[in-house]
Amino acid sequence: MAITITMGIQKGGCGKSTTTGILSYLLNQNGYKVLAIDMDSQGNLTELLSEKPSNEFIEKSVLEAMQQGDVKEYIVSIGENLDLLPANNFLATFPRWIYTGKTYLGETVPFRGNPSLILDHVLDQVRGEYDFIVIDTPPSLSEQTTNALCASEYVVVLFECSNWCYSAIPNFMDSVNGAREFGKRGTKVIGILRTMNDVRRSDAKAFNEMIEEDYPDEVFQTIITRKAPVGRLSLYVFNQNVELKQALEQYENFYKELMKRVKGE
Repeated sequence: MAITITMGIQKGGCGKSTTTGILSYLLNQNGYKVLAIDMDSQGNLTELLSEKPSNEFIEKSVLEAMQQGDVKEYIVSIGENLDLLPANNFLATFPRWIYTGKTYLGETVPFRGNPSLILDHVLDQVRGEYDFIVIDTPPSLSEQTTNALCASEYVVVLFECSNWCYSAIPNFMDSVNGAREFGKRGTKVIGILRTMNDVRRSDAKAFNEMIEEDYPDEVFQTIITRKAPVGRLSLYVFNQNVELKQALEQYENFYKELMKRVKGE
């Protein structure tokens, strides 16, 4: 049965999509069968993994999977044992469909049930086919984020060293607690990953110290520095690009820490 992990924080520019893609890649490289899910209408994870514009997946995305209640039809194979449930900008219409039954095509597809458990429900069809499911989320506490949280056992909170991101963490933690209370997965934070960290900034040191003091048990030791240029290229060029391969080493350290926590070590 798959272990489901969501990457989240209600702020943009924290490396959620990049981290989701790289974690999916590293899990796959270590022998696990992985499904990556894009729950962000920007489609960055979709483009990173598929090397295609997200608009190529119109009517073939996670939105349709949830509306039709059939996830298998919309899963895209990226490589051996690595699959993707893509997204595009029409995922932004997800809340409208929940509350009105109207799709972006103008069709009526009534929804009945708990609006926070739609993704969780459709993923039941494939949980037995994967070792891990990894979910990217939008930079907001939206219905998309709530569905991702409620479908997950674990949440990695992304922290970019800034006052805005620091201030966002308590509300996001409350959302995780809500998902644990109202969902079925016992959702909990497995760790806080510091990303986009600029060691040259004096305030970065201060925020690192603050987050370690406030959340000593949650913070990963690994820090992803801002110089890591992994977000701009396909994952499959890592081994052919020395600069990117070096940047990936930071994420490999995060991967090792994460897996120890998942395994309870």
